Amino acid sequence: MKQRLILSPNFSNKSRSKSNIKFVIIHYTGMQSEIESLKRLKNVKSKVSCHYLINRKGNVTKLVDENKIAWHAGKSKWKKFNNLNNKSLGIELVNKGHQYGYEKFTIPQIRSLTKLCKKFKKIYKIKSQHFLGHSDIAPIRKKDPGEKFPWKKLSKFGIGNWYKKINFNRKEIKDSKKRNIFFKNLNKIGYRYFSLERENKKIDSLVIKSFQRRYLPRKLTGKIDKKTFEICYFLANVKKKT
Repeated sequence: MKQRLILSPNFSNKSRSKSNIKFVIIHYTGMQSEIESLKRLKNVKSKVSCHYLINRKGNVTKLVDENKIAWHAGKSKWKKFNNLNNKSLGIELVNKGHQYGYEKFTIPQIRSLTKLCKKFKKIYKIKSQHFLGHSDIAPIRKKDPGEKFPWKKLSKFGIGNWYKKINFNRKEIKDSKKRNIFFKNLNKIGYRYFSLERENKKIDSLVIKSFQRRYLPRKLTGKIDKKTFEICYFLANVKKKT
């Protein structure tokens, strides 16, 4: 895969080994153009960077070496891991995002992303379920890569989890127990930033929407409806792919 090199100064100097890279985090740039995005990713004052940027034509720009820690994830959690910059590679996709006019990702863009992710999976032995969106690891403050990102398509290449046809035979669950079971399953999948014991309607809704952006992108209600509950239950209890 052809790449151009435009190095960003925004990374931690300490090098890391291959075994320390366990995740790939996918973002959108959320800016009005590729030029503006690159300016920000190279600006020392912004303190933001990523390892790779993929533009609308599918062209790939490398900004930080993979053995260095880029600053893309910010405050984040997934399972037992905090601040995922340390354990991840960050890929930015040029897209105006929700603030400036959220766009569909282009076919060349997704094609290049798929090639890059397949390469990372092989080199770093990254598990399928460890390809995540920024909103997965920071659901309270982030929406990217958003509901237009084709997680289902990528899952066919072993990039990210998806669910199969669900035959849900459990007895009807009382509303009083539904939240507790749902969030226990979310916790099992890897999501954080919510309390298992105490309901917080605002935070709960943001976390549910993050889950729906990925698995039910046409139904961003922020509520635990039947389909949302069933998908969460399936993903929490299915045997994980490697």
